[in-house]
Amino acid sequence: MTIPISKGGSGPVARRSPWTVWTCAPHRVFFLPGALQLVAAMLFMGWDIGGRSLGLWATPAWTVPPAWGHAWLMIYGLFPWFVFGFGMTAIANWTGVPVRRAEWLAGSLPMIAGLVLFYAGLATSRHLVLAGGVLHLAGWIAATLALARIAFSGGKRDTQAVSIVALLFVGAAASGVFLAAIALEHAACIAAARNAGLWIFLLPVFLVVNHRMIPFFSSRVLSGYAMYRPSFSLPFLGAACAAHFLLESAGLEGWTWVADAPMAAWVGWLAWKWGLARSFRARLLAMQHVALSMLAAALAFSAVASIATAAGHPGLFGRGPLHLLAVGYMAAMTLGMVSRVSLGHSGRALEADPVTWYGFLAIIGVGVTRAVADFAPLAGSVRPALLGISALAWIAIVGGWAARFVPLYLAPRADGRDG
Repeated sequence: MTIPISKGGSGPVARRSPWTVWTCAPHRVFFLPGALQLVAAMLFMGWDIGGRSLGLWATPAWTVPPAWGHAWLMIYGLFPWFVFGFGMTAIANWTGVPVRRAEWLAGSLPMIAGLVLFYAGLATSRHLVLAGGVLHLAGWIAATLALARIAFSGGKRDTQAVSIVALLFVGAAASGVFLAAIALEHAACIAAARNAGLWIFLLPVFLVVNHRMIPFFSSRVLSGYAMYRPSFSLPFLGAACAAHFLLESAGLEGWTWVADAPMAAWVGWLAWKWGLARSFRARLLAMQHVALSMLAAALAFSAVASIATAAGHPGLFGRGPLHLLAVGYMAAMTLGMVSRVSLGHSGRALEADPVTWYGFLAIIGVGVTRAVADFAPLAGSVRPALLGISALAWIAIVGGWAARFVPLYLAPRADGRDG
C-alpha cells in the first residue's frame, strides 16, 4: 500500500522507499558514500596515530603499511566519489545526454562493496585488501565508461567533459598500479602511484571543474560579473601538473619549483580575477573562492620546499605542502562544491548554514595544522600531538558536515521535483 503525499501542489504521489530515493539520482548515490568515507578514512588514520604515535592503545597490526593504506584511501578511495557524483550530474547537463540509472548503479555499487572489503582487509588479510581494491576499480571503470558515453554521444564535443573522462581513465590506471604495488610490496611504485594520483589525476580534475564552475556560480550571484577563462589557462595548468609529476618521479624534488611557482602565481591571479573579494556576499560562493586561494598558497609552499631542497635542506617541510594541498585545498573545495550541488539538487536554498561555513573554515585550519606537523625542527613530542589534533579535528568537522548533508541524499527534494 502506498501513502499519498503532496508533491509541490501537483497532486498526490506514492511515498518512495529510502532505496528508491537514494538511487534516483547519481549525485545521491556517489555523494553519500563519499560523505561517510570522509569520516571513515580519518578514523582509520586516527586509530593508527593513537596507537603508533601517541601510545594511547596497542599499535594496530595492519596487513599493509598504514601510510600505504592511508594514501590509497585518501586519493583513490575518497575524492573520486565526489568526482563521479559531480561528473554524472554536470556532464549530462553540459552535453544534453542523460546518464542512465543502471550506469550509475553499475559504477557505485561495486565501488561501495570494494571499499568495505578494503577496510576489512586492512585488519584481516592483504588478499582481501587487493580484492576490495580491484572491485572498487571495476566500478570506477564502469562509471568512467558511462561518462565517456555521454561525453562522446553529442554532436559537438565539450572539451572539459572529455578532459574529465580522460583524467578518470588516468586515475583508474594509477589506482591499478597502486594495487599491483601493494601486491608486490614495491615501495617505489607506491610512491609513483601516489604522486600520479595527486598530480596527474586529482589536481587536474579539480582545476577543470574549478575553471568551469567557479566563474559560472559567481555569475549567478555577483551582479555585472565578467567571465574570465583564457584559452591557454587549463593547458598551462595541466602541463605544470605533469611537469611536477615527472620531476618528482625522476628524483628531482629540488626542481619542482619550476612548475609550482608559475602555477601558484597563475592560480592566485585567477582567484583574484574570478572575484575573491566580492565572493563574501554569499558564503557558499566564498567557500569555493577561498579554497582556490588555498591552492595558490599550497603550490607556493611546495615551491619553497623545492627551493629548500635545492639549497641543501631536503625534508625541511616533510610532506607539509602535500597535506596543505590535499586538506587545505582539495578537502575544503570538496566541502564547498558538494555543499552547493547538494543544496541545489535537493530543492533547498543555496545558503551555507553555520555548520557548513565554519566547518569549511575549520578544515582549512586542519590543513595548516597538518602541514605544520611535518616541519622538521619541531620537537619530538610536538609532532605526534599535532597529528592527533589534526585527526580528531577532521573527524569532528567532517562528521558534523556529513550529519548535515547525508540526510539530504535519503530524502525527497524539498520542492517536490524529481531528482
